Amino acid sequence: MPQMRFCPWCGSQLGKKEIEGKEYAACAAGGCGYVFWDSPLTVVAAIVEHEGSVILARGRGWPEKMFGLVTGFLEKGESPEDAVVREVREELGLTAAVRGLVGIYPFFQKNQLILAYDLVAEGEISLNEELEEIRRVSPDKLRPWPFGTGIAVEDWLKKRQAEG
Repeated sequence: MPQMRFCPWCGSQLGKKEIEGKEYAACAAGGCGYVFWDSPLTVVAAIVEHEGSVILARGRGWPEKMFGLVTGFLEKGESPEDAVVREVREELGLTAAVRGLVGIYPFFQKNQLILAYDLVAEGEISLNEELEEIRRVSPDKLRPWPFGTGIAVEDWLKKRQAEG
């Protein structure tokens, strides 16, 4: 992603500023006080159970064998629970209900904070333009992956196993 070169507040050139041992882009003129904090974006992730299977999705343009959870950005004025239900409706065409929060996971590679939820969904799957295909996986055959939303899948599987 291209870096900003000019201050969005006053239009001056951006420079570097060290704050508490970390380097940030900041207004070089210094008068307006702008600092680009580059805070993580909040993402919701859905572990969707539908008709006894977990739904994994392959985003448009992803490699053929790469599947993951349905995810999306939290929008302004929206609760995380409403956001994850909206994402399931938009991407899969399903009506979903949140069963609970699985956990909160930093995803440093993409500068995101993932809020992962357990959902149960009903209806007929209808993919939107963001998804290429889905894969249905029985919970007992689901295997987590070692990054991003895969850590949430691992926690979800452990919780299911503990509940018996």
